Amino acid sequence: MMIGLYIAFSAENLIKRLVGLSIFQTTICLFYVSLGKVSGGTAPILLPEDTPYHYDPVHEGAPAPDSLVAAAGDRFADLHHVYSNPLPHVLMLTAIVVGVATLSLGLALIVRIREAYGTIEADEVREIDMQTALAQELEADKDIKEASA
Repeated sequence: MMIGLYIAFSAENLIKRLVGLSIFQTTICLFYVSLGKVSGGTAPILLPEDTPYHYDPVHEGAPAPDSLVAAAGDRFADLHHVYSNPLPHVLMLTAIVVGVATLSLGLALIVRIREAYGTIEADEVREIDMQTALAQELEADKDIKEASA
């Protein structure tokens, strides 16, 4: 995880920065998916052994049988299997889609920067910007002096 973050912060090449961000995002996704995995757990699909035979979940209006009602009135079931948590997997699918979209947008911006500046090195782009800003400032000062004279 820290390798991707280090690359994203230390690299001057813009493509290397995007690769670092992509590595960082991938490791974060793997971390969250590993949190959702339960040791010995199965896929979160309710197996027949975990549902009572006399309970039909299709009928919403039917009251829950006594075997599924807790002391406080909440429904529960004695599960024979351990299930993994599906929520981190679903969230990371969304994060992957957003990451791919961000990567493609970043690459498109780098192409435009390359066309405009002729380089994809961040320090060279910064230097060209500084030179351009200084030249524009000198030009503006020159115009002001000519206008006042």
